[in-house]
Amino acid sequence: MPTRRLMLALAAATLAMTTHAATGPYDEAADAKADVQRALDTAARTQRPVLVIFGANWCKDCRALDAALKAPANAELIGKEFVVVKVDVGNFDRHLDIAERFGNPIKKGIPAASVLSPRQQLLYATRGGELANAREMSETGVYDFFHKVAANAKGGQ
Repeated sequence: MPTRRLMLALAAATLAMTTHAATGPYDEAADAKADVQRALDTAARTQRPVLVIFGANWCKDCRALDAALKAPANAELIGKEFVVVKVDVGNFDRHLDIAERFGNPIKKGIPAASVLSPRQQLLYATRGGELANAREMSETGVYDFFHKVAANAKGGQ
């Protein structure tokens, strides 16, 4: 009987983890290359830079950044200034080629970001782990960070 209870507990835990991963901010089943290409196509049409956000659903800082970006002031800034695409890096075993292509911003941790011009030039990458402590950043701190990134991206286009 204890074995049956253990099996039920393991099944429930597995289901909970699967459900959590499916509802996280990163689509683990997404075709990241196609998503990035769609974002680049949109950027070319709208003349806005692309903000590529790298992360994973298991990452508490990634979820914190995602929540902060949904705050009204941040959502308005990001929506106005960037075409956004999220790329799931799993356990640093997925889409590493995309991260490498865009300045390897994940080298010092996730969440991480790269900004690309509408002409696909790298304008910025978080090579120093600037967002890796997102849980400690306030919504205002996130706003200030991306406001500065957006201002610098405008100068680089």
